[in-house]
Amino acid sequence: MKALVFEHNLARFAASRLASAVAGSGHGVGIGPLELLEIDPPELPGQGWVRLEPRLAGICGSDLATLDGRSSRYFEHLVSFPFIPGHEIVADATGGRFDGARVVVEPVLGCEARGIVPPCNACAGGHKGSCDRIAFGELAPGLQTGYCSDTGGGWSAGLVAHESQLWEVPAGLADEEAVMVEPTACAVHAACSIGSSSSVVVLGAGTLGLCTIAALRAFSLPGRLLAIAKHPQQRRLAAELGADEVAAPDEVTRAARRITGTFGLGHVEGRIERLAGGVDVVLDCVGSAQSIEESLAIVRPGGEIVLVGMPGSVRVDLAPLWQREVCLRGAYAYGSERRPEGTRPTFELAFELVEAARLGRLVSASYPLERYEEAIGHAAAAGHRGAVKIVFDLRRQSRLPRMTSPKEAE
Repeated sequence: MKALVFEHNLARFAASRLASAVAGSGHGVGIGPLELLEIDPPELPGQGWVRLEPRLAGICGSDLATLDGRSSRYFEHLVSFPFIPGHEIVADATGGRFDGARVVVEPVLGCEARGIVPPCNACAGGHKGSCDRIAFGELAPGLQTGYCSDTGGGWSAGLVAHESQLWEVPAGLADEEAVMVEPTACAVHAACSIGSSSSVVVLGAGTLGLCTIAALRAFSLPGRLLAIAKHPQQRRLAAELGADEVAAPDEVTRAARRITGTFGLGHVEGRIERLAGGVDVVLDCVGSAQSIEESLAIVRPGGEIVLVGMPGSVRVDLAPLWQREVCLRGAYAYGSERRPEGTRPTFELAFELVEAARLGRLVSASYPLERYEEAIGHAAAAGHRGAVKIVFDLRRQSRLPRMTSPKEAE
């Protein structure tokens, strides 16, 4: 079968990192460790595992960071090589209780998938994203499908998944909507973790940022929601998905001051450097040193910064974190969420939000595997090119039918 395989090749990894640093994200993929190869399908690891034939597989920010050589060395012991990227997947299942069904993959490889009994405390409590056994058990190390050599990934004609990872896709949900469920689940987890707040800022309006805006409006009900979006298409979508106000990155402190009525401290070339007070919560969907610094500049004393986007190795002045007693924490993956009606799986909420907010419209373009360099370049420049989510379309190779929602059919 055809697959995009990421090898453990330090020389090519360094070349990709250099090219991306000089020419921009996505420019190093042609000389990096990723290659389109003909390989054998992965073996079924054991009972409860099924084969999947991907329909669509997304390209996300963490994939780009890996390909660009920007991902943190923290992950070195949490992946196994060679791996096939791709964890945002809608596919057809063969075997087991999902035989013949169209499914979405919940990619975290927790204790159940790894055959670990008894499960760790996190998995036992329904919080697979916090599993502490992701380098152990019956599988090679891998925090998720797409980073594990034993499972394969979505950027291929076939992979394997444990039944505990699968969610059947409703018949009325299009493939383009289904492929948005996994990134939406990340956003739902972040939104549900903060509760109600009088003022919230979402930094970044790519796929994750836009899904987070939609999730906040659906599940957290912030009083005032400010979105920081760089490109016109992002600003339009941020407003449509629930932001009360949308501002450009160079207006972040001024816009945060407007919604809180606080004072500005320090001015650089007419721009407020930071705020005396600030907003209750900042959800940073970028994960760069600059975005973390901006978050610290606009959050109030005693406020909270949630890193939703994956940060790499960053260098940040943490004096305001100490002096203003700010809480800085991460929001990774998913599991289950506390809701007024009781505890519910994150993916269940994500399915509902994708349909209600029509998040399938964020899928902007699709490519066959053979055009992977073009696809990755498009994903890296998505905002600049007026796009949001770029996906690989495996239906073209296998001639699978395109599943269309009733709304699309009209």
